[in-house]
Amino acid sequence: MNKDNHRQQFPALANKAYFNYGGQGPLPEPALEAIYGAYKRVQLGGPFSGEVGAWVVQEAMLTRRAIASELAVPAETIALTEDVTVGCNIALWGIDWQAGDRLLLSDCEHPGIVASVMELQRRFNIEVDVCPLAATLNEGSPVQVIADSLQPNTRLLVISHILWNTGQVLPLAEIVKVCHEGYEPPLTPPWQGGGQEGGEEGFSVHNRKVRVLVDAAQSVGVLPLNLIESGVDFYAFTGHKWWCGPEGLGGLYVSAAALADLRPVFIGWRGIVTDSSAKVLGPKAGSQRYEIATSAYPLYSGLRSAIALQHEWGTIHQRYTEICRLSKYLWERLSEIPDVQCLRKCPPEAGLVSFRLINGIPHKQLVDLLEKQGIMVRTILSPDCVRACVHYLTTEAEINKLVEGVLTLSKRR
Repeated sequence: MNKDNHRQQFPALANKAYFNYGGQGPLPEPALEAIYGAYKRVQLGGPFSGEVGAWVVQEAMLTRRAIASELAVPAETIALTEDVTVGCNIALWGIDWQAGDRLLLSDCEHPGIVASVMELQRRFNIEVDVCPLAATLNEGSPVQVIADSLQPNTRLLVISHILWNTGQVLPLAEIVKVCHEGYEPPLTPPWQGGGQEGGEEGFSVHNRKVRVLVDAAQSVGVLPLNLIESGVDFYAFTGHKWWCGPEGLGGLYVSAAALADLRPVFIGWRGIVTDSSAKVLGPKAGSQRYEIATSAYPLYSGLRSAIALQHEWGTIHQRYTEICRLSKYLWERLSEIPDVQCLRKCPPEAGLVSFRLINGIPHKQLVDLLEKQGIMVRTILSPDCVRACVHYLTTEAEINKLVEGVLTLSKRR
């Protein structure tokens, strides 16, 4: 589909240059109509009736299937949640933590997840280690950093697939392999500085597999994904960012291997099995056990509509290619401005382009002034920078408008 025609289905894109997809994507008109139609159907059928009850079950099943297709996983591995943070908390609190257990966290995680981990530490007296992934943005190996940070009693690694502050894409499959199987560095011949044995001593996990929880807020709807192949244990995501779905609906993938060890923390009727006399028999078989109770069910059709609309423009591989092309263009244009420094020294691997002003103008002032011109970006506090999000929907004209705005405002001393 022609991009200009495609963009016309997004009302929020009509009067602004929008670069905040990583915060919240614009909801397309078909999704708005689907949500309204679903709410109306509920009312016409009777909000609490057999007909609507059966419709709710069907809607949930269709939504799990749509999400599962995007992640290349079975539908029964998907739990419907409200957002990324809820999904992460299901995994964080469902582990049977013991005093002295260790949790490994990167130094680039969202404050909401950091706060959850801090409360786990306080409640269960676990040890929390932080690995310096920020330093690997332009050089070094994140896999090596994580491997060096693992301890024999580390039980969980918490990372983001795409770092929300810098846009770095982490090699998920390699990281999972390190956590599940241990790490052995490649052998180095003596003539390249290796020891007499032809290699270096590497870290490996022998006593316990380290589970991996991924904050996928910035990767779902951007990267082509196959979670089965990656081997990841827990993958928490939302529909309101890069999928451009409604806020208040996300999900959690739990692998078949990890399901047996993760107990439900919040429990409700949607996640349990009862008999004919309402006696509780236990949790449901798959990831649905982590779902709780009544939700805004009309959002389900809205998310499915938003996902389907993106496929009308192109496949996930075509969309990702377009995202990378446009983010490279933005990165190159920003790099031409003397008072701008892009955090990455090479073109981004996804749609997040973070940059800073080096002339003393506060970043918030820049963001506020740009918004007055109809250009939407945001500040990041750590590291101190401005973040622009480029989607497949973005146009070169929007990018040029942003660059011209930054260039003009950066000259104000």
